[in-house]
Amino acid sequence: MRIPVALTFDGLPEVAVARDLLRRWWGLELGLADGKGGGYERTSHATCESVRGIAGAACASALTDVATTFAKTRERGAIVKLCHAGLTIVAAPVYGVAGLLGVVYATGGRGTDPAAMERGLIATIGCTPDEAKTLAEAAPVLPEADHPRARDLVAAAAAAVERALPAEIAPTTFSHPFNEIVGDAPAVRDVVKLLTKVVKSEATVLVHGESGTGKELIARAIHYHGPRAKKPFIVQNCSAFNDNLLESALFGHVRGAFTGAVKDQPGLFQVADGGTFFLDEIGDMSAALQVKLLRVLQEGTFMPVGGTKPVRVDVRIIAASHKDLANMVAHKQFREDLFYRVNVLKLTVPPLRERVSDIPRLAQHFINKHWRATTPAPRLSQSALARLVAYPWPGNIRELENEMERMLVLAGDATELTGSMVSTRVAGMVAAPAKSLRDEIATSEASAITQALGRHLGDRDGAASDLGISRAYLEARCAALGLGSGG
Repeated sequence: MRIPVALTFDGLPEVAVARDLLRRWWGLELGLADGKGGGYERTSHATCESVRGIAGAACASALTDVATTFAKTRERGAIVKLCHAGLTIVAAPVYGVAGLLGVVYATGGRGTDPAAMERGLIATIGCTPDEAKTLAEAAPVLPEADHPRARDLVAAAAAAVERALPAEIAPTTFSHPFNEIVGDAPAVRDVVKLLTKVVKSEATVLVHGESGTGKELIARAIHYHGPRAKKPFIVQNCSAFNDNLLESALFGHVRGAFTGAVKDQPGLFQVADGGTFFLDEIGDMSAALQVKLLRVLQEGTFMPVGGTKPVRVDVRIIAASHKDLANMVAHKQFREDLFYRVNVLKLTVPPLRERVSDIPRLAQHFINKHWRATTPAPRLSQSALARLVAYPWPGNIRELENEMERMLVLAGDATELTGSMVSTRVAGMVAAPAKSLRDEIATSEASAITQALGRHLGDRDGAASDLGISRAYLEARCAALGLGSGG
């Protein structure tokens, strides 16, 4: 993937701020190279202009070395390196899913020792001593004490480029027959591996996992990929009704069993006969209903409410709970004999925070699922993806799906889902409005100047020396930042 320089680099506000400060503070130029260190632009300073066309000299070779280093180490921070001609290069990486996409760099400065640069010019491009001295004097000085600030600016620009890139979904070679299940994180692979064995059996299955992790999805995969796929698949949430209503829903009732029972009504167990019955949140079932469920599991029969004749059914049970049933058994909150009957095969569905690598693929899946227009679905930006990945998702996949549906509504006709469309809950935004990079830099600069003036009791010459800048530049910055005039 090649970064579109004009759209993704020059148009970014953070890049404009960094470029302006690098030029004004040190006379450096900010540019963007590709993932191999080539294709670099913006080399307007006199020294690099003199050597850029010579193979193996100056920025070209040094940027290639820098790109190779970033590609191997995946290092995040900005680094400082000298090119062959003795110029200082400050560089930071731009990464995508596939690896290094580009290098943001600032160059054109030299160290405080011009002789070192003169030697580099003589050695690399064959300059005469006079030519080397002239070129060295043309390069602005980047003191070593200022390297941290220069690195911060270049790193901020690189981070902005990375956030602006469209989100990428890493390719995967992981395949399985369960089309309902999206993802290839190690925890998901473990579930799929066990599923391939579970679907071949007729045994009772217990699916454990937090709310919203997709327990019903797992139950459907077991049913529709198993031997009962052509038979009914019935779902009942055991926490949805009180005892009386749940008992009637599960086992049915006969006419006259209670007020309003004007005719016989088959229960869901009869409807599921020959197929699969998914009992969600079985841990919320009362002790009395647990006894009746145990009878179905042991003998395959049950008694309808008000009935006198047992009904026989052939049903495969898949139970699910977000609660720890073993712990409930220990505290006498769940029947031990029923626990062992439903816990024949256990599948644990991992929460979304344990499969973060699946978030890009899941997000795109939900975008495609809920996109109703005939035009292509909007893409997910890197900034939006960064916010989605950083969120812990207590509501798991159900919450992620709701978030993506909300973002699609906000997007309207937009071709991209941006970070600003992510809800404040997920993005972790505070009530106060966010500051721009320019405002953040101005605040930091004003703080540094104020502290320096305080250390020197208002003496601007001393503060300027402490900050490593000239008195004239200090006065200009104080005026721009509203810090008052000097004495």
